[in-house]
Amino acid sequence: MNSITPLLTLATNAALIAVLAIVGLIVFAFLIFMFRFLGLWIQALVSNARVGLGSLVGMWFRKVNPRVIVLSRIQAVKAGLDISSDQLETHYLARGNVPRVVNALIAADRAKIELEWDTACAIDLAGRDILDAVQTSVNPKVIDCPHSGTARATIDAVAQDGIQLKARARVTVRANLARLIGGATEETIIARVGEGIVTTIGSAQSHKAVLENPDNISKVVLSKGLDAGTAFEILSIDIADIDVGENIGAKLQSDQAEADKHRFQAEAEKRRAMAVALEQEHNADVAKNRALVVLAEAEVPRAMAEAFRNGNLGIMDYYKMKNIQADTSMRDNIAGPESK
Repeated sequence: MNSITPLLTLATNAALIAVLAIVGLIVFAFLIFMFRFLGLWIQALVSNARVGLGSLVGMWFRKVNPRVIVLSRIQAVKAGLDISSDQLETHYLARGNVPRVVNALIAADRAKIELEWDTACAIDLAGRDILDAVQTSVNPKVIDCPHSGTARATIDAVAQDGIQLKARARVTVRANLARLIGGATEETIIARVGEGIVTTIGSAQSHKAVLENPDNISKVVLSKGLDAGTAFEILSIDIADIDVGENIGAKLQSDQAEADKHRFQAEAEKRRAMAVALEQEHNADVAKNRALVVLAEAEVPRAMAEAFRNGNLGIMDYYKMKNIQADTSMRDNIAGPESK
């Protein structure tokens, strides 16, 4: 009996230690819970933006940052917006920027701009900066055309009189929240405005008319509805600067004249070469005919010798022919040009 008593004492002590360890773990977990969630719960409670303790624990298990959700809900409630913690948590789990969406909704409400929670979340998840869009709706944005980051500093166009004009425009736009999803960006606005400026200057009869009334460019470009299909609404297009460039028409005419000169020179050179070749052919024909004459003259002595042998030519006939040749040569010398 005495040997069993120490064993029972040891077992009792071990059980007590285990119970104390479990209680300690529970107390430790409770303290962690109190440290992590109770402060947020009290903060939401006193701000009249209640978030249940169960919801906070569930956020922790769902890998959601409770502080972001609670602070965003407090901010929305204080601004007069009724956004539940479930809505905020859903957008957080969708990889959305919850604080920025809440700030955008508050800014839109203050500016009397109609913006629904679902629309703001869709814009944020589409990759657009919803807060910047709301701010652009309230405070219109000015876009330089061409953009300051591009290599070209001006939009160059040529009027019908051949004079080049260099223009710079400033486009004032306001974000169109209804077309923000799927709408074209600033680059499209810049490209369309540049195209409109080039078309307007190109259709002008004279560059002087454009310089006298540069506002006509703005009127024509605005009338084309360049903001269709974009995320912006164009409020105004102002021509910031317009300068006279080169005389493109005269330069093109000069280049054309130079090209024509080279073409005519080539054609003349071709005709000269053909004439030289034809002259060489004629010289070759003359030399050929002369050779034939020499060959024919070489036949004369043999023909005369043959005539002597056959008795067809006498010695007196031969002397008469020589006298005639001598007289002919003398007359040629007398009639020829005087020697210097």
